[in-house]
Amino acid sequence: MDRFTRNYSMILGVVLIAALALWVKSIWQPRVWELDDLLESDPQLSSYPYQFRLRSLEKGVAVLSTPRSFEVPAMRFLEIIHPNLATKSQDDPAMVAAQQELIDHQKRAMGLMLAQPDVQSVDWQLDTQWLADHGVQRPTSR
Repeated sequence: MDRFTRNYSMILGVVLIAALALWVKSIWQPRVWELDDLLESDPQLSSYPYQFRLRSLEKGVAVLSTPRSFEVPAMRFLEIIHPNLATKSQDDPAMVAAQQELIDHQKRAMGLMLAQPDVQSVDWQLDTQWLADHGVQRPTSR
């Protein structure tokens, strides 16, 4: 092996090892995994058809997944988890009860996070993957 090839191979190897180290550091989040396990093991939350997940925890801000937003209203999500609601209007008592159940579960997830000493606030992030898996496409912005 000539000198150039050896040096090139060594530099390429160092760059690849550095990139791998940065990637491992970015995905290594044991506290996020621990808090996510807390959400998953909660009896009230685990019995709900949608599993709230902790996406990230940075500087005291916990980012939780949610199946609804201004772009995807709660009714669309509720019609998926409760197919019998598909023909109901928004003010139907069954739909109102299902919306309240969703609100209660979101508040429970938020409360569990805020009870942690290293969490000061909670933000919500639309779970586009869950929605896509259930046939709901996120509307595109114009």
